[in-house]
Amino acid sequence: MSTLTSINGPALHGRRSAVKSTLAGVENQPAAVAVVPCAPEAAPVKQAAADAPTLTPAAVQQAAAAAPNTRTAGTFRRVAGKTARGIGAGMLVLAALVFLFLAIGPRVLGYQTSTMLTGSMAPMINPGDIVVTVPTPITDIKTGDVITYHIPVEDQRVETHRITEITPTADGGTAVQTKGDANNGIDPWIATLQGTTVDKHVATIPGVGNA
Repeated sequence: MSTLTSINGPALHGRRSAVKSTLAGVENQPAAVAVVPCAPEAAPVKQAAADAPTLTPAAVQQAAAAAPNTRTAGTFRRVAGKTARGIGAGMLVLAALVFLFLAIGPRVLGYQTSTMLTGSMAPMINPGDIVVTVPTPITDIKTGDVITYHIPVEDQRVETHRITEITPTADGGTAVQTKGDANNGIDPWIATLQGTTVDKHVATIPGVGNA
């Protein structure tokens, strides 16, 4: 018995001391605190519903009435854009045709063009109109024809007037008396036509000479 006591007593005492030391160390350590994050508080459903706009019958009718107006405005803008582009293209084509008619046509087709400066032939030919003439044999002209010729007095300017009388000259030529349709009397001269042809009026292009 004494042998067991001497052997087991210190060993058991040592184990107990070790356990006590371990427990004492655990007790002296600060306790760990677990922090659990809180979920964000959901927005009240009733408050969100209260903030939403209320659709009244008047608002619905106003929105329905505005929709066709928006479509109409968009359609109008598209049509206006196409019309403007069409007008622009048409003006370019017209300008090109006028250029060809005035600059190239006389050289190729043989007609002549001039701009009427006065109103002496109104209303048939007004100031700014383009007078188109073709060379015509003098023997083919007659009273009532409108011709473009150089007057025999003053600065010998070009005039476009109507023939009122044709008279043969002593040397076999042709003399003409002319008058402007808008003038009260005949021209104060008699013009003797030179050469074998005279420019006879065949067409009028209104207003192009003012461009």
